[in-house]
Amino acid sequence: MKNVPRVFVDMSLRAGMDLPLSPDQAHYLTRVMRADEFLAFHCGAEFLCSIIAKNVRTGKLKAKVISKTKHLDPSGTWTMYFAPIKRIDDLVSAIVQMGAGRLAPVITERTVVRNVNWERVKRVIIEAAEQSGRNSLPELAPPVQFGDVDWNGVVFGDERVVQAGTEFSRALRGHYDPVGPRLRGDDISLMVGPEGGFSDAEFMALDTADAIGIGLGPTILRAEVAAVALIARTVNT
Repeated sequence: MKNVPRVFVDMSLRAGMDLPLSPDQAHYLTRVMRADEFLAFHCGAEFLCSIIAKNVRTGKLKAKVISKTKHLDPSGTWTMYFAPIKRIDDLVSAIVQMGAGRLAPVITERTVVRNVNWERVKRVIIEAAEQSGRNSLPELAPPVQFGDVDWNGVVFGDERVVQAGTEFSRALRGHYDPVGPRLRGDDISLMVGPEGGFSDAEFMALDTADAIGIGLGPTILRAEVAAVALIARTVNT
């Protein structure tokens, strides 16, 4: 439904139930969007809801779930490994908008940002899911060290491949879809490195583990842009 605001609710939904809303959600729906109806989603399902009472003095709303919509959840099941960066909000938002099913932070040798406000990141995930038409939130895994990850078969943006696509079809033989430069299925994992790229030791570890490096073009990309380029080249979103 176009121009109908969407909110994530952390509870199971069913037609006819009353729906409590947080003060922030109430402010967004009444003061920002000035809506009488909205869409609420949880765990892959979306429902049309109606605001049936407003308390001007307290700002509280009373809403009711009307019916389940036919909107299918466009979320994927693939995993995106990423190194925390200074512009982590932009990076996470982009990954969520592109449909990742799981976000997995990885601490690399050149990771500069070590103290991340993960509660803020969770709010960014919710906002990106609401905006992008997803009916579910991706899992946010706890941060792990680079050396603790099994990189076998993981697809990563490889800055050593200067010409975009030269390694793609060869490296992904057996997974490659000849109709277009995408991988078959959703059971894949991707990785984008930090601002300074991977270290020589990390490149060696990726190569030894038979990770799949692909080129993203002749220019140097910011990490958040590289993530979008990598996803666009490899995943059926």
